[in-house]
Amino acid sequence: MLKSLTIENYALIDSLHVEWDEHLNIITGETGAGKSILLGALGMLLGAKNEGQATKDITKNCVIEATFSVDGYGLEHIFEENDLDYEAEITIRRIITPAGKSRSFVGDMPVPLTVLKELGSHLIDIHSQHQNLILSSEDFRISTLDTLSDNKAILERYTTLLTSLNALRTKYRELESAFNAARNDEEWLRHIVEELRAAKLKENEQAETEQKLATLESADRISEALTTLRNTIDDEELGSLVTLARSQREFEAIGDKYPEGVNIAERLKSVLAELKDLSLSAADEAERIDADPERLQKLSDRLNTIYSLEMKHRAESYDDLLKKAAEYEARLATIDNSDAELREMQNRIAEAEEECSKVAEELRKTRESVCPKFQEHIVSMLRQLGMEDAQFVVEITPLDNFTPSGRDSVAYLFTANRTTRPGAIERIASGGELSRVMLALKALLVEKIKLPTVVFDEIDTGVSGRIADAMGHIIARMAEGMQVIDITHLPQVASKRGAHFVVYKNEGHTNIQRLSERERCDEIAKMLSGSEITEAARKQAKILLG
Repeated sequence: MLKSLTIENYALIDSLHVEWDEHLNIITGETGAGKSILLGALGMLLGAKNEGQATKDITKNCVIEATFSVDGYGLEHIFEENDLDYEAEITIRRIITPAGKSRSFVGDMPVPLTVLKELGSHLIDIHSQHQNLILSSEDFRISTLDTLSDNKAILERYTTLLTSLNALRTKYRELESAFNAARNDEEWLRHIVEELRAAKLKENEQAETEQKLATLESADRISEALTTLRNTIDDEELGSLVTLARSQREFEAIGDKYPEGVNIAERLKSVLAELKDLSLSAADEAERIDADPERLQKLSDRLNTIYSLEMKHRAESYDDLLKKAAEYEARLATIDNSDAELREMQNRIAEAEEECSKVAEELRKTRESVCPKFQEHIVSMLRQLGMEDAQFVVEITPLDNFTPSGRDSVAYLFTANRTTRPGAIERIASGGELSRVMLALKALLVEKIKLPTVVFDEIDTGVSGRIADAMGHIIARMAEGMQVIDITHLPQVASKRGAHFVVYKNEGHTNIQRLSERERCDEIAKMLSGSEITEAARKQAKILLG
């Protein structure tokens, strides 16, 4: 419930403060006095965007602040979800700098606009005269049925399933597009893969082949070096083995006279063993390494094949060539498996569609279940508002496609005449008829939602006389169980019991004043007769005030 509202430096408002009644609050005032500015400030406080320059004096901040009583409305979870301290009475403040920057607070805690919007949606419903046009919105018509049927859990389940279904459909389109693009290159790709497969590339092959080729290209020189080494070691007269073996025997012979000789003999023995092994290895290598022109050509041809493939595929290295070959293989495998993968995706989509359909059917049943009482309530209210022959019908038509709200098209059919067939309300209802239907709708919705406060901005547009009086009675009854702020130009509505405020201009500034009983009588008399209050108007005002 809105307890107070303070506005400083906003549009035509210099400074004003309002203490609101907990039930009915009537606001009147001449056209252009600034009633819409008051609502604009309230909307800004509850998260509306700052469209243009809000500040009146561009050297000062614009400050809009309101105090709300939130005790008993079950809003604790919103405070907890947003890390805010819950209190039975809270203050919301929004500051807009001359540069257009905005800061928002709940209590003393700074919050983003999204939090103000979320809180605001649970605190106040503002209905302007232009909102009568919302009846032409199918989203509004469907959400009305959902509110009345209390099907939030089913709707959330449907939304989750639809999100998954849409993700699958998006994935399918992406795969199909990728497969189609790949198929455009299939002939070229298949040729490349076959060429690379025929090359039979192996890990580390290039480096190994390059090494073998380098060895073969120097085979004569290597063979000569190996032969020289073997002769140096194994020559029968001057070879290292003969000379060192002689020294070994000599040191063994003098070992008893020269103890260190034994150690030298052992070391020579090790050297002789290593030299014999080296001689054998040199012999083997000399026999293996042969200047084989045929093998040399094969290795050269193999390297040329590898180099050619690297150049053709712009590979930075042999490893990069192997990587590209694997990628080509994978792309070709994707094409070969694409039909099966698409069929699998289609099956998954079909299953998801079936699940969505089941929950959408549940949604439709919940909506259909509330239609009889909903229609009955609207017709009953319209009769109270002077439309004795009014007919109101909710028509739910199943759709083939999935929408964010289900598979239903919802129309409100209406006629004010018994002999006329009901048609789409947005096409055939007059402004006054739309106002009455919206009041009936709002009366039902706010009771269901149990909002703390509802604001009506000239919901009585297009009506007068006894119908205006009936609308006033309905609004007053609503205010018995909640707070209602009603902006009106009709004396029949303004005269209903409650606090009465008048919005007026003083030297170009918008102000608001709560009226005493005497002032209220004069204000209603002015609404009846114009700027000059007649005695007859005053008497009529007293009658309206009861």
